[in-house]
Amino acid sequence: MDIWMAGLNSIWYGVGFIIALVGLAGSFLPVIPGPLVSWSGILILQLATPVPVNYYILSITLIVSIALMIADYVIPYLSSKKYGGSKYGGIGASLGLIIGIFVPFPLAILICAFLGAFIGEMLYKSDHRQAYKAAIGSFLGVIATDLLKFLVSLAFLIIMIYQVVAY
Repeated sequence: MDIWMAGLNSIWYGVGFIIALVGLAGSFLPVIPGPLVSWSGILILQLATPVPVNYYILSITLIVSIALMIADYVIPYLSSKKYGGSKYGGIGASLGLIIGIFVPFPLAILICAFLGAFIGEMLYKSDHRQAYKAAIGSFLGVIATDLLKFLVSLAFLIIMIYQVVAY
């Protein structure tokens, strides 16, 4: 392999890993679909010449990414419903996550997600206790899916590292 091709492959590796890291961050940022972005990093890595295209890995990781995108909407909703909540709590939790990104103090994302869920439920119901209970449900659902997205994105990054080291 000549120098030019080695340099091109290094660029592919770098771009793939940067995209996977953005996907890892996207696990907690509601505006970035973390696992799907991480999967894009795996796809880009497959473009590098020394890494043979593995359609099995590409297929399974894509299916996991799509399933997790669906679960990202379903789990908080079901969790909120289990605790007596409405869609307003889920919407409030998601808006709270977005606002929490820009609030400069530790755990702001978590606190803002909870407050967003609570405010959303208060707009729907005027009962503080029921709104608090439903906000807890929405908050737990959002946290569960974020943790799941982080673990899957981390697994995708590990798959990428393994593929590069193996070839």
